[in-house]
Amino acid sequence: MATLPTALPDTLAASEPGLNAPATPAFSPLYQQIKGLILQSLQAGEWKPGDLIPSEMDLAARFRVSQGTVRKAIDELAAENLVVRRQGRGTFVATHAEQHAQYRFLRLLPDHGDAGSEGPAERTIVDCKRLRAPADTARHLGLRAGDAVLQVRRVLAFQGVPTILEDLWLPGGPFKGLTAERLSVYQGTMYALFETEFGVRMVRAEEKIRAVAADAVAADLLAVPEGSPLLSVERIAYTYQDSPMEMRRGLYRTDTHHYHNTLG
Repeated sequence: MATLPTALPDTLAASEPGLNAPATPAFSPLYQQIKGLILQSLQAGEWKPGDLIPSEMDLAARFRVSQGTVRKAIDELAAENLVVRRQGRGTFVATHAEQHAQYRFLRLLPDHGDAGSEGPAERTIVDCKRLRAPADTARHLGLRAGDAVLQVRRVLAFQGVPTILEDLWLPGGPFKGLTAERLSVYQGTMYALFETEFGVRMVRAEEKIRAVAADAVAADLLAVPEGSPLLSVERIAYTYQDSPMEMRRGLYRTDTHHYHNTLG
């Protein structure tokens, strides 16, 4: 298992005030470089989702920098929801398994209530299969055309009403062993499953939204007339170091729900 260096390279250490090293130009502020090293450790699995990471003092000693530099790096990681500070307990690796984070990437809310007010979604796995990545899918996932991918189709229902039809494409390597049965029996969110059983944590996502009309397949699975208006949400989700790890297309009914996002 990869571990972080116990000290900074000379080019990094030279930027820290008070350290006796020749002045060397740095490509980014020192706290950003410390942040990058912490991210390397998160990506390597040294600290897993939910784990307590070393204290600022311990990390400062490890990298031979000031505690203030480490604090600034951790502040940015916390602002990006990669770690969570808990008063009196320390700083923990963020996880999708926590209740408050379960709906982080789900922006479809009921017209009356908030995320989770309808209870957990009822999930039906329609299909789960391995195939060769089409060129477009491979491009979005940073793969080569023809590489193995896993395609999952599922329907999410709220209070018995099918509301979301999702198609997901995942790189085959990191998700070897993922089956329809495992998806069906797991009680948590899909991203929590990815974390706990496959060591993959989605840390951010990019989405494109457009209005579409339901085709025959979507109409049947969502129990709406063909041609009904749906919201199409296309998402690329990334793990650490901006590595694309999932392509997802969701078709949302909006007759009783709306898409909500907070800007700024």
